[in-house]
Amino acid sequence: MRFVIVTGLSGAGKTEATRSLEDLGYFCVDNLPPKLIPKFAEACLQGNNGIEKVALVIDIRGGIFFDDLFESFIYLKANDFKYEILFLDAGDEVLVKRFKESRRSHPLSPDGRILTGIENERNKLRELKDRADNIVDTSKYAIKDLREKLNVLYGDGKEPEQNITVTVLSFGFKYGIPMDSDLVFDVRFIPNPFYIPELKPYSGADEPVKDYVLSQEETKGFLTRLNDMLKFLVPNYVKEGKRQLIISIGCTGGRHRSVAIANELAVNLASAGFNSSVEHRDIKEDVNRGAKKL
Repeated sequence: MRFVIVTGLSGAGKTEATRSLEDLGYFCVDNLPPKLIPKFAEACLQGNNGIEKVALVIDIRGGIFFDDLFESFIYLKANDFKYEILFLDAGDEVLVKRFKESRRSHPLSPDGRILTGIENERNKLRELKDRADNIVDTSKYAIKDLREKLNVLYGDGKEPEQNITVTVLSFGFKYGIPMDSDLVFDVRFIPNPFYIPELKPYSGADEPVKDYVLSQEETKGFLTRLNDMLKFLVPNYVKEGKRQLIISIGCTGGRHRSVAIANELAVNLASAGFNSSVEHRDIKEDVNRGAKKL
């Protein structure tokens, strides 16, 4: 089990670090009283709970309980429980600016100067910083920079494109555009097999319709250009910290053209190394509604 204790100065980015670690598959607990760390560690090791990565956020908000932290460290070491300390830091000027922008008071100086609170916190955290396995100064970090840094330190070695899940979703425009779409493409310009009697009963998941749709010159040109664009877009979404991408492919009813193209696109994305899946929202919609009318 990988057990990471996230700590550091208020305003240095612990909240965003926690979100990033959650995206990396860590079970995260925020502001656990340090005295409870040994019990929590024991619970994580007992039984088959499926927890392999844990991150605990411990900071000055614990107040008087914070002083119990080093006793917990002694217990963990005595019981051969391995842990890592991630300490987030930032310059005084940057921290003051962040507190000013958020209009928050410092936890150690709620009614006084922010800088006084920062100085007091630095003094209280000095020994903890000295023990840290990794110290990350976020002074010049944007959110995406922090995510990239934590992926290097605490990720599982996946290639960048494997850190995003791409869902290709087919749909019918007459039933509305999926509200969670990130990218929407209209394929109604492709010849419609709905108007071919021998193809109408099938869906785009069936070979007759699939072969018809994919054999069209319009389809070939569209897929070539779309594949090239997505090879450019997806890695850049990853750099910006995006973890999920919904690509919606729409035709009129969501049963023929969009299904065939969505399936093909998902295969192409997987071949390019992306973690992709496919869903068909409206593939049975016309069939179900026709059955109800009968």
